[in-house]
Amino acid sequence: MFIVNEISLMAAPGTCEQPSLSNKKMAIHVTNDIERSDITQGTMNDDDEFDCSQRAQLLRAVVLGANDGLVSIASLMMGVGAVKDDTKAMVLTGIAGLVAGACSMAIGEFVSVYTQKDVELAQRTRRVRKNAGHEEETTNQRLKLPNPLQAAIASAFAFTIGGVVPLLAAAFIRRQHTLRLAVVAAAASLALVVLGGVGAVLGRTPMVKSSVRVLIGGWMAMAITFGLTKLIGTTGL
Repeated sequence: MFIVNEISLMAAPGTCEQPSLSNKKMAIHVTNDIERSDITQGTMNDDDEFDCSQRAQLLRAVVLGANDGLVSIASLMMGVGAVKDDTKAMVLTGIAGLVAGACSMAIGEFVSVYTQKDVELAQRTRRVRKNAGHEEETTNQRLKLPNPLQAAIASAFAFTIGGVVPLLAAAFIRRQHTLRLAVVAAAASLALVVLGGVGAVLGRTPMVKSSVRVLIGGWMAMAITFGLTKLIGTTGL
């Protein structure tokens, strides 16, 4: 309102009155308040975006870690079971794959998220330099960035949880080799459906479509590993 009055006073033809110093100060004060409000709102929106980014990063690490652990260990055990009837060999292979996979997932996630953190921090630094007049407001809202260590721990833990499912399924069946393979495949399939549903709920995507996609991917991995290992073991390559 003060800005409109100031403009009308300055633009009115034939008038001898000039806008008072008081009106000018009020207009400047209102303008500064509006600018500060816009900057604060923009900073809050940026913080919301970074909070969502951090939650999405953690969710991705957990869901993908569990899915990778489940599919990797189940496929590895199915491959060993294709050429060996020994339960101990299957379980030891699964344990070795579980430890190696969890370490690999943790290291890979740590490096990936740390790189993302460096990129986002560089972007925010450039933003601060562009808005030098509002450096204090921007600085106070900084450093809500992805946590590499948190993502690494979550990914390794999720991989372990997923990989334990086929290990437990195989450990309780000692003698019947065919049944053991079937139980491992069934347990892995059920867990894949659950993981697909959980990811769909958390990500707000269609549950059936997500579960079917995850299930088919897991079946393909187990079938390819079983088939190739059986072929190599049979032909003696």
